[in-house]
Amino acid sequence: MAFAFEHVHLKARDPEKTANWYVEAFNFTIVNDRGVRPSGDRFIECNTADGVIIRISGARTGEDMGPGNANVHYGLEHFGITVDDMDSELERLKALGAVVDEGPKDGGRPGSKVAFIKTPDDVRIEVMQLGS
Repeated sequence: MAFAFEHVHLKARDPEKTANWYVEAFNFTIVNDRGVRPSGDRFIECNTADGVIIRISGARTGEDMGPGNANVHYGLEHFGITVDDMDSELERLKALGAVVDEGPKDGGRPGSKVAFIKTPDDVRIEVMQLGS
């Protein structure tokens, strides 16, 4: 049986605000805003510039959501985004409300750097400048 990666789903207090943050921060495109579904949650589907599906929704009716966790933890811990210029991108992301949690530091290859940011919705993202 063949398998293919299909999407990442983020939960957010304000899905529209979160989706718009990713549009501005990483050039996501909102491809479908289903509005509030019968289950009570707002559901927005985005695509990354390279076509990965990111779904963002709020809490469903009666759903008890725990707090976000942008710290190192078990489970899905972070996802990674590549950039061309680490320093300028980190400054731009900080201006959008991200917090640099770690780095930038040597990425292990010549010319590479990595950093971890916390987004306004407590999602941990690895920002990577890939070297040669």
